Amino acid sequence: MEPLKFTEYLQKILNDAISLSKEMEASGLLLFFDAPIDWKRLKKFLGDAYFVAAATNAEALSGASEAEIPTVLLKLDNDAPVYDRMTHAILEAVADDFFTPGSRLVALYSGFDPTGFDSISVINLGEHLERLTGKELRKIETKVPLKTLKTVVDLALEIGREGREGKSVGTLFVVGDTKNVMENSKPAGFDPVKGYKCKERDLFDPRVREGIKEVAQLDGAFVVSLDGVVTAACRLLDASTAMITLSKGLGSRHWAAAAVSRSTNAVAIAVSQSSGTVRIFVNGEVVLRIESRHARPMVWREFDYDRN
Repeated sequence: MEPLKFTEYLQKILNDAISLSKEMEASGLLLFFDAPIDWKRLKKFLGDAYFVAAATNAEALSGASEAEIPTVLLKLDNDAPVYDRMTHAILEAVADDFFTPGSRLVALYSGFDPTGFDSISVINLGEHLERLTGKELRKIETKVPLKTLKTVVDLALEIGREGREGKSVGTLFVVGDTKNVMENSKPAGFDPVKGYKCKERDLFDPRVREGIKEVAQLDGAFVVSLDGVVTAACRLLDASTAMITLSKGLGSRHWAAAAVSRSTNAVAIAVSQSSGTVRIFVNGEVVLRIESRHARPMVWREFDYDRN
């Protein structure tokens, strides 16, 4: 991997980031690298400016630790969308106590050109980053009882964080409007909850939740009633994706979640297999995004980044 060169352009954009950080009274800089750099020269150039280096591959951060630079190495593909990379970099930096949840930072990264920095964002973590609490779920406009919604979301977070037998697991829960959801879906084959009594399918029972974790890796969605009972599992959703718009990088599970939440009054909760991220869909849109792989789940609010 060819190191990032200290060009006149690089020095200018670094100076712009420093000036912006001072003007906005930010806690520091988050620099996202796609290639290594002369870390000692970078540190000298930035002077007293506090900064954290982040990357999706270890090679890009080679030598940073030796220069006593705080680093964040992300468990994401190099070609992951910039939004996902920035989201995880910030969350990991907060989790490692490099920044505090209520602080402000200036992020410098590549939005378009992989050979160098081209974008700067000012991010107020007090507005975008919160701990998951019941009040977050209360803001969602739905007929699903809060108790049921929180139970399913907590289960989804556990699946996203723990996976199964050391492997990441993605899954989908559809809660409420059970009759319409069943009419807009079909069995994928074997249904592991079929034939069990309601009390043996009740998600408020810890033993049932553990059982659901065991079969979460099977294809299809879990259909959950308003009172928290798993009506069916391994259901293939058959709702139309017309008029649905999602961020790049989201796969078929998320499209299915958006579609079923738009065509019914249900809430869809999707767990990403690649990142463990939990997204809650209402009326075809993501209303809440939660990062599960931390000591305590963190809610991530959308942020705008410059398109330079």
